[in-house]
Amino acid sequence: MNWIWLYKWGSPKWFYDMSGKCLPWLAAASTLLLAVGLTWGLAFAPPDYQQGNSFRIIYIHVPAALLAQSIYVTMAVSGVVGLIWKIKLADVALQQAAPIGAWMTVIALATGAIWGKPTWGAYWVWDARLTSMLILLFLYLGVIALGQAITNRDSAARGCALLAVVGVVNIPIIKYSVEWWYTLHQPASFTLSQKPAMPAQMWVPLLLAVLGFYCFFGSVLFARMRLELLRREADSRWANAEITRLLKDRT
Repeated sequence: MNWIWLYKWGSPKWFYDMSGKCLPWLAAASTLLLAVGLTWGLAFAPPDYQQGNSFRIIYIHVPAALLAQSIYVTMAVSGVVGLIWKIKLADVALQQAAPIGAWMTVIALATGAIWGKPTWGAYWVWDARLTSMLILLFLYLGVIALGQAITNRDSAARGCALLAVVGVVNIPIIKYSVEWWYTLHQPASFTLSQKPAMPAQMWVPLLLAVLGFYCFFGSVLFARMRLELLRREADSRWANAEITRLLKDRT
């Protein structure tokens, strides 16, 4: 199998150049999708027949929860790539994605608690879905702490990659917890394989919000990775030239 494309994406300079071209488009798409999706969902979507207007928090809660899980899967894939193919850019992606994933998990847990109070009568219950999401937050914090605690870059990369790969077992537990155990948390409102359980006026803005969150993640991840690459590659000719150019643009 030809893995040239993988090593091409693993080139710091090539990635820096390509991500710079993608970043404005991702940022623009994120802004547009979030503006339309959240405005439509929070202000104009019809109220739920059971939950009333309290259901509107799903337009933040669901995208944040989906993204929190997806980011960890991305980290696990990056960990595998780093461990097997020794591509250092994979470690950059893993460690720069972790804080974003942690914040998305915090948002998901916080909005879930706000939603839970009028729905379940309590901000927090030791529900299988909620507990596994809390474990996901601890995994994110563990990756962040491990990356900062180990001074040797290669050792830190291996440790973070192993934790990300091992911790990914929690993702299917989060996804299927509402099916495997009795939980208060409701099942998914819509999936790719089934007809949505809500009308189009409610799920279309949710879909736009989800896409906007993912574009936001892509733009923030690229921005963070670009800064980290300049820091790590500061001694290389291309990075030194880029730093000089950025400093000149600022002045």
